[in-house]
Amino acid sequence: MKDSSSVAELAKTLRDELDRYPAGGRLPSSRALVERFRVSPVTVSRALAALVAEGRVVTRPGAGAFRAAEPAAFGKSPGDTSWQEVGLSAEAAPDQVPRTVDASGLLATLTPGPAGAIPLNGGYLPEELRPERALAAALARAGRRPGVWDLPPLDGVTDLRAWFAREIGGPGGTVGAGQVLVTAGGQSAITTALRALAPPGAPVLVESPTYPGMLAVARASGLRPVPVPIDADGVRPDLLADAFRRTGARVFVSQPLFQNPTGAVLSAARRPEVLAVARAAGAFVVEDDYARWMAHEDAAPLPPALAADDPDGVVVHLRSLTKITSPSMRVGALAARGPVMERLRAIQVVDSFFVPRPLQEAALELVGAPAWPRHLRAVAAGLRSRRTTAVAALRTELPALAPAHVPHGGFHLWLRLPGGTDESALAAAAALAGVAVTVGRPYFAAEPPGPFLRLSIASAASEADLVAGVRRLAAACTATGVPTGTT
Repeated sequence: MKDSSSVAELAKTLRDELDRYPAGGRLPSSRALVERFRVSPVTVSRALAALVAEGRVVTRPGAGAFRAAEPAAFGKSPGDTSWQEVGLSAEAAPDQVPRTVDASGLLATLTPGPAGAIPLNGGYLPEELRPERALAAALARAGRRPGVWDLPPLDGVTDLRAWFAREIGGPGGTVGAGQVLVTAGGQSAITTALRALAPPGAPVLVESPTYPGMLAVARASGLRPVPVPIDADGVRPDLLADAFRRTGARVFVSQPLFQNPTGAVLSAARRPEVLAVARAAGAFVVEDDYARWMAHEDAAPLPPALAADDPDGVVVHLRSLTKITSPSMRVGALAARGPVMERLRAIQVVDSFFVPRPLQEAALELVGAPAWPRHLRAVAAGLRSRRTTAVAALRTELPALAPAHVPHGGFHLWLRLPGGTDESALAAAAALAGVAVTVGRPYFAAEPPGPFLRLSIASAASEADLVAGVRRLAAACTATGVPTGTT
């Protein structure tokens, strides 16, 4: 059982038993709880801390834990918060684009499914592919570094910036450490970039479909996402140029490598065209290179980052260690040339000051250890095997939904559903059948061209679970009348 589950279960049990004690009454000692429930002292401490945070329990050093004499918020009538409906909806001026703060597209991939459901909706590596031992060792070594708890350089620890610069610039060394800003993961980098490059109310061009987290950031910042269709070779330069002309946009957000959710790779022919179109429009290309370290073992040699071929500062590049390591290793980088770097730096300082130094030092220890290249090779092999397994299962159980394009990098398979399918109803039926999937609608800035599902090949605990998840999805299709293609 996961530690978090044990903590939650113990906290629930203690919460249910609080009525046995009078207000101010002493709860059993931590030792007694450890013996009774056969859990660790850490689990007891965390469960009690949860009840303290809820206002149900108070602790007194040296005396123990006690039922709160006056439980805050329990049994009291709720206040009247209806005024907020007016306050929140009237925040924009009449001539401004109203903000919409909608995290539903993100929550669909961050929230665990029902108990017992196989997760085919996540966006992180499974436990078996995470470098948890290497992370623990890196964190321990980082904690012993001199000055690790001091204020870090606001741009990031110098050696870490230099490492990101080498990774982004490639063998040619076209990016320097002075052009890199360390960020708190990829999502933070996207937020910083959009806030720095586009004023509220401005249009921002996005691929269609695209990452819902980026759309959520844009809308929460008061920006207006405008979709530009992509195909198997990435964004179409002709449509991109037309979108710049029609909207006057000055920002285009792109994932040129293993695009989320389609897995498309921007073709060699289109790479210079996209940069030329943006340069002619006086616009920035925000390059979200989220999947650079998630190429599958059988992938072709990867093209360099767009930023590596851009001497004119058109590209603002994003890179993150989170996807390739752990959801909690929230360390990433922005790379840019020219005056825009000062604005990026200022936005980050205003929003969050800096990335904690212990986390930066741990990242440096990790990527400098012999375990790092071994981890990259293990992920490449593991993702290739999972992709092969998932595609084979789809072709057997759901041939009507088997993907037309099979990517050789990233975590996702993008499935087009038969016309007329209610994707939300199918996802609900899948949850009842014991598998969590992600509907396609949140991936589109405007009306989608049809119903879709995105399946993650990474989030299931094992390849056996991947196959079982596809079978459960097939059962949900049958239950909702969606053709499976099987006879």
